[in-house]
Amino acid sequence: MSPTQVVVTVIVVLVLAALAAVAVLAARRRSLRQRFGPEYDRVVAERDSRSAAERELRDRERRHAELELTPLEPESRARYAAAWEELQVRFVDSPAETVGDADELVSRLIAERGYPTGDFSDQIAHLSVEHARTLTHYRDAHEIRLRTERGETSTEELRQAVVHYRALFADLLGEDPVGHQPPAQRRPDHPHDATSR
Repeated sequence: MSPTQVVVTVIVVLVLAALAAVAVLAARRRSLRQRFGPEYDRVVAERDSRSAAERELRDRERRHAELELTPLEPESRARYAAAWEELQVRFVDSPAETVGDADELVSRLIAERGYPTGDFSDQIAHLSVEHARTLTHYRDAHEIRLRTERGETSTEELRQAVVHYRALFADLLGEDPVGHQPPAQRRPDHPHDATSR
């Protein structure tokens, strides 16, 4: 093989290796975008670089894989759905208290599924791997709850907080917590319409 052929062969091999590396990176990026959805864009916007954001998301996947998550038993799912129904009924009489109760109920469900429930940002990081599409709701509900503790929320904002909590709650539960009974079995004064919009 002539020196020119050797150089051309080396260049071709290097170009093919570079193309393969770019293809692998693109596939990883696509996989992270699909898995994390809007959370991918949020983390990219918060970090100094896309590669730093993607490193964090891969780290979240690694930590998530170490968790011992458990599916809910049917009895447990029914108990949580009933607790949510009861919570929505109480909203009419005590909306601020109900937001705190919704936060506690969601936290109990998170814990029962096997997620850590300590620091809110760690909780978000763990939940983001499988529940990224409802995290914006959870963040919004958490923010409203914090403002509620300071007495800075309206009844409409409290209603929105319950709606936001319900989105993550339903995602973790695997079904709409209000949709588990036929409408005829619901009480006529059920405030479902007040918190489902």
